[in-house]
Amino acid sequence: MTVWVDVARVAIGVNLLLLLSLVYVWGRNYAQIRSPLALGLLLFGGFLFLENGMAFYFYFFEPTLRVWVTEIPALAQLAMTLLRVCETVALVFLTWTTWR
Repeated sequence: MTVWVDVARVAIGVNLLLLLSLVYVWGRNYAQIRSPLALGLLLFGGFLFLENGMAFYFYFFEPTLRVWVTEIPALAQLAMTLLRVCETVALVFLTWTTWR
């Protein structure tokens, strides 16, 4: 296992926490104002949370995929990790603007 897999795992965990906070805010906003935009953001956050939850499961618990992720070439691990880290950076900015 390389450090890239560990970085991806941390990024997935951070993504889940950020998405929980975003879904909370967007859900509260939808409950108060019932706008289609708030509903769209809530659904977007929910599906992205589901995607990251599945990735969390695959990276930590699913026996076949967990081994596959750790055995692929380092370049592929780096590419997968960069996607997760870019998503984390985007969610940090989205969370920052949402909570302002």
